[in-house]
Amino acid sequence: MAITYSFNFKSYIFPLLLVLLSTHSSATSTSITDRFTQCLNNRADPSFPLNGQLYTPDNSSFPSVLQAYIRNLRFNESTTPKPILIITALHPSHIQAAVVCAKTHRLLMKTRSGGHDYEGLSYVTNSNQPFFVVDMFNLRSINVSIEDETAWVQAGATLGEVYYRIAEKSNSHAFPAGVCPTVGVGGHISGGGYGNLMRKYGLTVDNVVDAQLIDVNGKLLNRKSMGEDLFWAITGGGGVSFGVVVAYKIKLVRVPTTVTVFNVQRTSEQNLSTIAHRWIQVADKLDNDLFLRMTFNVINNTNGEKTIRGLFPTLYLGNSTVLVSLLNKDFPELGVEISDCIEMSWIESVLFYTNFPIGTSTTALLSRTPQRLNPFKIKSDYVKKHYFQTGIRIHI
Repeated sequence: MAITYSFNFKSYIFPLLLVLLSTHSSATSTSITDRFTQCLNNRADPSFPLNGQLYTPDNSSFPSVLQAYIRNLRFNESTTPKPILIITALHPSHIQAAVVCAKTHRLLMKTRSGGHDYEGLSYVTNSNQPFFVVDMFNLRSINVSIEDETAWVQAGATLGEVYYRIAEKSNSHAFPAGVCPTVGVGGHISGGGYGNLMRKYGLTVDNVVDAQLIDVNGKLLNRKSMGEDLFWAITGGGGVSFGVVVAYKIKLVRVPTTVTVFNVQRTSEQNLSTIAHRWIQVADKLDNDLFLRMTFNVINNTNGEKTIRGLFPTLYLGNSTVLVSLLNKDFPELGVEISDCIEMSWIESVLFYTNFPIGTSTTALLSRTPQRLNPFKIKSDYVKKHYFQTGIRIHI
C-alpha cells in the first residue's frame, strides 16, 4: 500500500523568507545607524560633544524621548514608523553635523521644535526610507531687547515662553503669533503662522527681521550671509525646505496696556444663521484693532435635543466702550454689551484666548504640557467668497 505525503511548500518557505528578510532589514538598519552615529561623532565640534544626545531604539530612553513631544496620539501607535536615531541637539554644531552626515549617508532628516504637529510631519514619514529626528527642544533661549523692539528666539521655544518673556520686559509690547501657547516657534514661524494680532500686524513671518540658518552644506548663516533671496524663501512658509532655522530675530509690536476681550455665544434658536451670514460680510472690514473669530460646536439641551452653538472669541486693542460702539455700528446683529466685555493686559488676553480661567497666573504660559492630549484630525479651509444667507445651513 502506497502512502502519499503532500504539503504546501509555500507555507514553509515564505515564513523562512520573511525571517531572512526581517533579519537582513534589521542588520541593514543597524549598519546604517552605526555608520551614521560614527559620522556624527567624527563631525561634532570637540567643544560640544554629542555624548548623551544620541538615542537609538536600543536605548531604554528612546521611547520616552520620542513620545515626549508627540502631541497627536494618532502618531503614537506601535505601527507608527519610528526614526533610527533621535538627536537632542544642545548646540548649533550638533545640527550642522547632522545635516552633513545625513547628506553623506542619504538619510531623511526630520526637525522637531517641541510644539504640536497636526500631521506628525516632524517625526513621522510615510516612505520606507530610514529617517532620523533632530529634536530642538533644548534650543529655547529668548533674548528680548525692548530698546530696539526685537528679540532673538531659538526654534525650540514655545509661543507661550516667548509671550511671557516679552511681558516680563514690557506691558505694551507683543508678538503677532498663534493663540496656542504650547506651539513650537520653529514650526509655527516657518509655516507662516498667524494669530489674533494678524489684522493689524500680519503673519509671524511679516515680523521676522533676521535668522540663523544651517544650510544643506552645514554652514551657519544669517540674513546677510545667506542673501535676500534665501531669507525671502524661509520667511514665506518654506523654512524646512531650505535648511534648518536655529533662531529667528523677531520684531516686537506695540499694544495698549489695556485690551478688551469677550467670548459671546449664540445658538441656532438665537438666529445664529443671520449672525454667521453677517460675520462673513463684515469680519474683514472691521477696525484693524479688532479680531473677531467665529467657531461652531454642538451642545445638548436640557430636553436631550442637540443644537448648534456659535462662539465669537474676540480681542480688541482698546477699551470696552469703544469696542461696543464699533460693534453696534458695524455688527449689531451680534448684540454685544458692555457686560460681555473684560478689560485686561495683552498677556492676560493670551490666557483668556486659550480658555484658562480668569485670574490664572501668566506663569502658566511657561508650561510645555498641552491642555489636551488625544488623537485628533483637523482640517482648515478659507472662505474665498461671500455666501448668501440662503447658502448657509446650520444643522446637526
